[in-house]
Amino acid sequence: MLETVVFYVFAAILLLSALRVITARNPVHGALALVLAFFTAAGIWLLLRAEFLAITLVLVYVGAVMVLFLFVVMMLDVDLERLREGFWKNLPMAVVVGGIMALEMVAVLAHRYFGAAARTRVVPPDYSNTKELGRVLYTQYVYAFEIAAVILLVAIIAAIALTLRRRKDTKSQDPARQVAARREERVRLVSMPAEKER
Repeated sequence: MLETVVFYVFAAILLLSALRVITARNPVHGALALVLAFFTAAGIWLLLRAEFLAITLVLVYVGAVMVLFLFVVMMLDVDLERLREGFWKNLPMAVVVGGIMALEMVAVLAHRYFGAAARTRVVPPDYSNTKELGRVLYTQYVYAFEIAAVILLVAIIAAIALTLRRRKDTKSQDPARQVAARREERVRLVSMPAEKER
């Protein structure tokens, strides 16, 4: 009973934070709402006894992807007014795509009522979902895993390239020129006649 109540509380928080992600005017506030959604989804994974997926969701998405996203949003200095100009023009397509996604989720959740009965699998007492997930990930889905890793690497490099700006008003030192400097170029000895005291 308590587990069901916690599940529904987490599900409500997840839905509200996901709604806040797409309705927030400030992209930083949307990103922070997405962090809350990730944490809540990790809590639901824990309720489903999928501890490895919950920890991975927090470490990878909250600890890496969201930090990268916030870094890009804050460094790019996004013009919010320009982004809002095409909202009403893209709204019909967004409603169609969102409706299709909602229908797909309803079909998945209602499969047990309209389709075949769910198959139950008997697992041994020493079963580890982490070990099973690793075995499947690095055997059956190894190429998809590697492609996802390359795409993430390209995204990180692109984010760094987009935010790297050279400012003209800052002074910087060139270590190569400093090492190549000679004494004759820096110090000049001037011979002056001695002054006589009056």
